[in-house]
Amino acid sequence: MEEQKRHDYKVLLHNSTFCLVPRGRRLGSFRYLETLQAGCIPVLLSNGWVLPFAEVIDWSKAAIWGDERLLLQVPSLVRSISHAEILSLRQHTQFLWNAYFSSVEKIVDTTLEVLKERIFRLAARSTFVWNHIPGSLIMLPEYSADLRRYPFYWRHLAVTPPLNFTAVVYTKSKTVISSLSSSLSSSSALYRLIIVLCHCGAGDVPRDIRWPVPPHISVIVKTIKSIDSRFYPYEEIETDAVLGLDDDTMMTTDEVDFAFHAWKNFPDRLVGYPPRTHYWDDARLRWSYVSKVTNDYSMVLPSAAFYHRYYGYVYTHLLPESVHNTVTEIQNCEDILLNFLVSHATGRPPVKVGQRRQYKESMVAPTPSDVTGTKTPEWLSSQHFRQRQHCMNVFVGAFGYMPLVRSSLRLDPLLFKDPVSIVRKKYRQMEHV
Repeated sequence: MEEQKRHDYKVLLHNSTFCLVPRGRRLGSFRYLETLQAGCIPVLLSNGWVLPFAEVIDWSKAAIWGDERLLLQVPSLVRSISHAEILSLRQHTQFLWNAYFSSVEKIVDTTLEVLKERIFRLAARSTFVWNHIPGSLIMLPEYSADLRRYPFYWRHLAVTPPLNFTAVVYTKSKTVISSLSSSLSSSSALYRLIIVLCHCGAGDVPRDIRWPVPPHISVIVKTIKSIDSRFYPYEEIETDAVLGLDDDTMMTTDEVDFAFHAWKNFPDRLVGYPPRTHYWDDARLRWSYVSKVTNDYSMVLPSAAFYHRYYGYVYTHLLPESVHNTVTEIQNCEDILLNFLVSHATGRPPVKVGQRRQYKESMVAPTPSDVTGTKTPEWLSSQHFRQRQHCMNVFVGAFGYMPLVRSSLRLDPLLFKDPVSIVRKKYRQMEHV
């Protein structure tokens, strides 16, 4: 007993590489889920135990079987495993825990999905989907039966990246900045279409504006009643790549093209320019939102970012009603929610791309800020920040944890995958100060 008191069970569990899982009172044991949560590789010592959801989950990627009748062979068994295999096993324990076992809701959802696939076998997902990030609960088969249409599997299936993208511009005003339309239409990768989502009154819809785009580019204007409709999977979007933009964003064609070039290497993530981050506020015991430019970030706002259109489908059809109600109620935070969704699906941070030093988000829609009569941009107002602080904590409650991941990676056109001299010629506009 004295020896046991010297060690904290949870600390020991999290610091162990292999964890013995003998049978409990019954054939299985609650220790199995404890080891998965801790990222410890379970060594099963319970002959005949059928592991949970074994008909769809390949447990050989996350667990090791030992014979409970030959316990003395266990040490030599674990010593025979290479460091690369150990890393792979531990990573897979975390994937399976996060995807299927980290909450009662996920266990119930997984059970229901397994039962549904037993009944509707033609609609059953493959074991490949069940055992690869992000798992079956975020892979909605009604979106497409072709796995190549999902960004998570492109590397596994050697999918050729798309050549074109569709631009979706969000605006609250009657007009969209001409320079933005010109920059978009000058990109050879733009797929014939710019969708303008006007969050404005019926009389303010900009239908008769002469857009500064060439004849082969169409501009479709849609009126939306809520900012929550910003990522709706509109049927006009035919490309996998979507460029989300705010009408006050100032970008050159080179910035558009380079961000698209970078996104094709990270199609399952948000790739773009405006970074934001978050931190835990110990004083207030809550998550906080930060817009200051720092060395690291955890969000890239879709006011100038590429994302796969599947995320628009998941955003619309999978997220709980409570988070949609929050966004609709305050008409804010849809961009934070999209970041939560993408990081939740991938377990990875977004990707920030470098830009001209003169790149900035225009300061529009000023609102009174204090008694001095000075004006503050809406996105810098104290109310805006209070709303976003509130949103972050509501979203954490809905997801059950904080999915955002910090990163300090920034892709610069002078260093990204090409010889410097070639890239300098290719993205010369981005060198301007």
